[in-house]
Amino acid sequence: MKKKKNIIGALLIVIFVMIVGYAAFASQLTLNGTVEIVSEWNVRITGISAQYVSDNCSEGNPQFTDTSITFNAELTKPGDYITYLITIENAGTFNAVLDNITFTADENGSPAIDYSYSEPHTSLAPGEQTYMLVHVRYKEDATEMPSIKSKTITGTIEYVQE
Repeated sequence: MKKKKNIIGALLIVIFVMIVGYAAFASQLTLNGTVEIVSEWNVRITGISAQYVSDNCSEGNPQFTDTSITFNAELTKPGDYITYLITIENAGTFNAVLDNITFTADENGSPAIDYSYSEPHTSLAPGEQTYMLVHVRYKEDATEMPSIKSKTITGTIEYVQE
């Protein structure tokens, strides 16, 4: 029986030494980190200016925000026109692709006023700019003074992530 007690005692001493040895060589590691998204979507309008203006016409005071433009053209006679240059920039960090362009005019606007536009580039890399033209004109074939003398034109240009 004494032999069994000695073996149990020896085993307890070995287990105690192993526990102390494990504690001496064990470490707890703590990992801390921060993850931040630094990309940005920012396709915007950066400018509008009248490029071509017929004599005796006024381009108004064209204005823009990041997402819209406003102009009030004044045309005086048939054949008059104004062409506006609109600058669009990809100031974000994603490639952008032109998805859709929609232009409409109010149904109650003057039939003597016409408009057209050119499409900007279909893809914009970060930092790139593109341009589009909006051309408004008093139709040359107008032979009478129209009863309605204005037209509101609304356009939407949509870019999406490539």
